[in-house]
Amino acid sequence: MVDPPHMKNNDTVQVPIDGVLDLHNFSPKDLKCLIPDYLEECCKADIFQVRIIHGKGIGNLRRTVHAILKKLPQVIEFKLAGENAGGWGATLVQLRKN
Repeated sequence: MVDPPHMKNNDTVQVPIDGVLDLHNFSPKDLKCLIPDYLEECCKADIFQVRIIHGKGIGNLRRTVHAILKKLPQVIEFKLAGENAGGWGATLVQLRKN
């Protein structure tokens, strides 16, 4: 489970490591730590295809997610999801197997 870094122990939100990360419950300031930590936990759980749900909106969150993903060595590639997986409101990430 990944805990948002800004939350105190009694406000902790547990995130299941199941290959789907929905960012709607998190503050954008948490993403810099949350996304790498979540992807690391996915790799440990042998989950190498991840869907990050950032929503459609005006695209700021999507751009932030993509900027973070570009810097992570465990990310092989990422792309916007197809219409059956959230369209441009979600990003599909392929992770490197260690």
